[in-house]
Amino acid sequence: MALTPQNNEAFLREVDDELRRDQAIHVWKRYGRAIIAAVVLALAALAAFLFWQHRQTVAAEREGEQLQQAFDSLAAQDTKAAAAPLAALSDSSRDGYRAAARFTQADVLLQKDDLRGAAAAFAKIAADASLAQPFRDLAVIRQTSAEFDQLQPQVIVERMRPLAVTGGAWLGSAGELMAAAYLREGRRDLAGQTFARIAADSGVPSSLRQRAVQMAGVLETKAPTAPAKNAQAPAAPAKDEGVSKR
Repeated sequence: MALTPQNNEAFLREVDDELRRDQAIHVWKRYGRAIIAAVVLALAALAAFLFWQHRQTVAAEREGEQLQQAFDSLAAQDTKAAAAPLAALSDSSRDGYRAAARFTQADVLLQKDDLRGAAAAFAKIAADASLAQPFRDLAVIRQTSAEFDQLQPQVIVERMRPLAVTGGAWLGSAGELMAAAYLREGRRDLAGQTFARIAADSGVPSSLRQRAVQMAGVLETKAPTAPAKNAQAPAAPAKDEGVSKR
């Protein structure tokens, strides 16, 4: 009896299914244990990652509470109570908490008029290569400010030169220290130019720009005011009233 096309297709499908079943059995017999081991390892790795992530979250929350505890103690003028949590956080593996704790420790020393100790604390932050560069740059500025009277003017200028650049985040603070160092050297021209550069940079906070304009006026250096942000049209130049010398 001849096979019809329908019976032929059914026969071929049955043969194909049987062939696939044999192949699957062969693969399972040969690689079954390896597949099970891989699945177990993947699940174990996922479980370990979730556990580690949970531990990190718990640790971060705990350190956040420690930092808040230290701030609350400092707000209550209790520096002794703040010392322990700050000391613990100063060695944190998290950059933000470590930097915050060390800056706060240095600020406590400044409040105690321990300028040498504060400068050393800021220097330690600046030397921590694992911290982000903005933290380290700020530490250099704070260190220089703390030991300003003990440094030679040229040392201050060289420290601040890389930071007191137009458009830089620290132009205002670093520029003021640089200009003050120039004044100690008797370089009124360079000090005036530095103040004028601060005044002309719209990225500098307005309070620093206003002070720079005043100082540039005292030093008889032209200090153009930075254009206001989102200004519709340039303002007419105001009459220069000058700043009287004290």
